Amino acid sequence: MIRTIRISGFGGQGVMLTGQLLAYAANEQGLYSLWVPTYGPETRGGTANCSITISDKPIYSPVFKNSDDLLAFNEPSLTKFGNKIKKGGNVFFNSSLTKHDFNNDEANIYAVPMTELAQSLDKLQVANMVMLGAYLKKVDIFKEEVILKSLKYFLGEKKVGMLPINQKALSIGYESIS
Repeated sequence: MIRTIRISGFGGQGVMLTGQLLAYAANEQGLYSLWVPTYGPETRGGTANCSITISDKPIYSPVFKNSDDLLAFNEPSLTKFGNKIKKGGNVFFNSSLTKHDFNNDEANIYAVPMTELAQSLDKLQVANMVMLGAYLKKVDIFKEEVILKSLKYFLGEKKVGMLPINQKALSIGYESIS
């Protein structure tokens, strides 16, 4: 089993945290993982994306052209990576920040209003967890308890108070798609 995931968006949207969390969760489940970040020149508001490779065998190269899954947090990310998906792959895009419907006949497409759903929680910072919740519903790799353990690890002791709102965002994202 090998799974490739690309997560992309503006800097500050939680792209890197989401990718790190998935890679860490994979390791916690006894799988191999590689997380490769790519940053634009700006810290906030610029482009950011990361690629994650997960496998049950050692991974010898972090490079891939087309991914199994794409989590596009904004329209430029969807435009850039939406057609770089393997046949039968999954495209999850932020329908709150995308002006048009996206179509790729060879992939499963999921419109997730992640920004709107995060705003309904009065916490825009958890939009990435909304998207992650939707992703977890459709891709059966990760155990819920491992994702929550990984989230707690990345929040650390200083931000442990953010765990409940992040859990709620995951749940809302999970319920947002059929």
